Amino acid sequence: MAILQILEYPDERLRTVAKPVEKFDDELNKLIDDMFDTMYDAPGIGLAATQVDHHIRLFVMDVSDTQNQPMVLINPEYEPLDDERAPMQEGCLSVPEYYAEVPRALRIRARALDRNGEPFELEADGLLAHCIQHESDHLDGKLFVDYLSPLKRERIKKKMQKRHKASA
Repeated sequence: MAILQILEYPDERLRTVAKPVEKFDDELNKLIDDMFDTMYDAPGIGLAATQVDHHIRLFVMDVSDTQNQPMVLINPEYEPLDDERAPMQEGCLSVPEYYAEVPRALRIRARALDRNGEPFELEADGLLAHCIQHESDHLDGKLFVDYLSPLKRERIKKKMQKRHKASA
């Protein structure tokens, strides 16, 4: 297993729209395992392939307190189950140290493929629903900072650029 480098905002590669996964093989399974290692090491509760510079429609997540309920969603789609939305505090491994309230659907139905290419469906609410929507955004080249005002987004961008220069 390997810890992968997580791209950080404002890296333009985070804006790449991911392509559907078509091949389920050992290479994909290795990427999934490496993504789990990377996510748990970070530590985080979700990680999209886009964030580790693999532009395929795949994300891993584990919203359990004990980090023992790993989930893989490949080629995911979701739909809100009603019009109810609520903000929840969000952070992102690609925008470390920044958090903001982001309104999202409270209840969703998600459809995806597992790591073997088998289809499954689940209904989610709370943190799980929020996380699925956040990670799905990554696959479409969208970040949680896009939900913020232009002024807040620009402040975060400047601080992240300064952080990158300091660590270079």
